[in-house]
Amino acid sequence: QTSRAPAISVSAESCIPAGLRLGPVPGTFKLGKYLSDRKEPGPKKKVFSSFCFLSVSSGVKMTTVPPVFQVRMVRGELVDEAGSSALEWIGLIRAARNSQEQTLEAVADLPGGQIFYRALRDVQPGEELTVWYSNPLAQWFDIPVTATPTHDEKGEERYICWYCWRTFKYPNSLKAHVHFHCALSHGRPFLHHDH
Repeated sequence: QTSRAPAISVSAESCIPAGLRLGPVPGTFKLGKYLSDRKEPGPKKKVFSSFCFLSVSSGVKMTTVPPVFQVRMVRGELVDEAGSSALEWIGLIRAARNSQEQTLEAVADLPGGQIFYRALRDVQPGEELTVWYSNPLAQWFDIPVTATPTHDEKGEERYICWYCWRTFKYPNSLKAHVHFHCALSHGRPFLHHDH
């Protein structure tokens, strides 16, 4: 029997100033690929710090992963509890489901260039770091920039995929679905319908 990986969130231990840049983000950039309407862990990632490994290779002892991964400012740099730089843990930052929970945005200096995360505002101690695409980067990756809600029979906002009619509770869940998962979109950009 396999057990699910614990949900991990990256939270500020100290105030993170607006405009602070983290990165560059290593590896293939697929922000939002594992986003859903629920807060749940994304893909397993290796974390090379002194206290945890999420993926285990032979001969490496697995240790307990804290559910909240704390980062703090030290001499102008954002580091984790072990003093590791953002390159070691930046992949643990979850995709924001909407703009209200978003604290960081993914940016690039040039189209196709290295990707960084930038703090949108001062992030207070205890707040989770969550990220979504800046509008220019979303356009570069052909990620929908907007999503217009409809309302269900209970009056709650819902976001509908105009290709397959699947509904989502959060706008970024819809955007990720259209870009990464909707078999009916065939890589076409998101269609915007006003009713």
